[in-house]
Amino acid sequence: MAPCYKFSGILGTTLAVLVVGFLAWAYQVSQPPPPKICGSPNGPPITAPRIKLRDGRHLAYKEHGVPKDDSKYKIIFVHGFTSCRHDAVVADTLSPDIVKELGIYIVSFDRPGYGESDPDPNRTLKSIALDIEEFADQLGLGSKFYVVGYSMGGQITWNCLKYIPHRLAGIALLAPVVNYWWPGFPANITAEAYSQMKLEDQWALRVAHYTPWLTYWWNTQRWFPICSAISRSLHNFLKQDKELLTKLLDNKDNYVAQVRQQGEYESVHRDANIAYGSWEYTPLDLQNPFPNNEGSVHLWQGVDDLFVNVTQQRFIAQNLPWIHYHELPGSGHLFPHADGMSKTIIKSLLGVK
Repeated sequence: MAPCYKFSGILGTTLAVLVVGFLAWAYQVSQPPPPKICGSPNGPPITAPRIKLRDGRHLAYKEHGVPKDDSKYKIIFVHGFTSCRHDAVVADTLSPDIVKELGIYIVSFDRPGYGESDPDPNRTLKSIALDIEEFADQLGLGSKFYVVGYSMGGQITWNCLKYIPHRLAGIALLAPVVNYWWPGFPANITAEAYSQMKLEDQWALRVAHYTPWLTYWWNTQRWFPICSAISRSLHNFLKQDKELLTKLLDNKDNYVAQVRQQGEYESVHRDANIAYGSWEYTPLDLQNPFPNNEGSVHLWQGVDDLFVNVTQQRFIAQNLPWIHYHELPGSGHLFPHADGMSKTIIKSLLGVK
């Protein structure tokens, strides 16, 4: 019997070594590489103006429109997923005549980890709103300012309504990304919206919500399809979107390499983890920041958007009657790039004709 015991001991030891080896390998591949900070040795160069925040981080920005000191309206634009300060659609497509006539100043910025803004490893829902507030103060935008957020930037704009409502002159949310785990939403609405996503996106969002520590591994492995937005897949674009995308990509070729230059994890992966993580509030908890109609909140949504389902936006609008809800039949996710849309969006936000 002794040889049998000896064999069992060897087998047990071998299995233990294999398990430990597998766990070590799994840990290693799930760890993202350190970010390449702009301006650091071997990091990308700093080419944009930047402000320094309270914690020492920097935000890079780009100014559009009339000179700030000559402006009547000051607007902060919050870019979307896998984008940067150059993707300020309302600034890029708004007629110069309208800008000059109304006296509009728009400033876009790289969100933490994107472009030339430093990553924020401690980023939370509240911290990005406070970043925007401090950004506005350092640029001297006054006690109140407008915020326009598009796609993931639209979701972030909810945080401004939650944490800095006293600083807002008005808000426009353009196809804001939804979190499928927000409590308070009917299960049938959430399930319907979730089921209409591509299977690879359903899995990517599950990973971001339930196992965020695996987000880097999931979106860099080659065994399964990864998040379509991260892979820049065109599957979620309608015909109208694809027509608009051609013009958009022609312009983006000049700076697309800047978007994730500091690393995938500190830009798109951290974005996903926060967007689809557990929130301490939902849009349904928000109060009207303009009870005396001194400002307004606008939510714009394309009915045929394949990235952000219209049903959840409708539910938000039905439960928050103080939101001015604009639904666009036949439009997809890129509707802000359509001719004339920026003019309509901005004039509605500013309350001018």
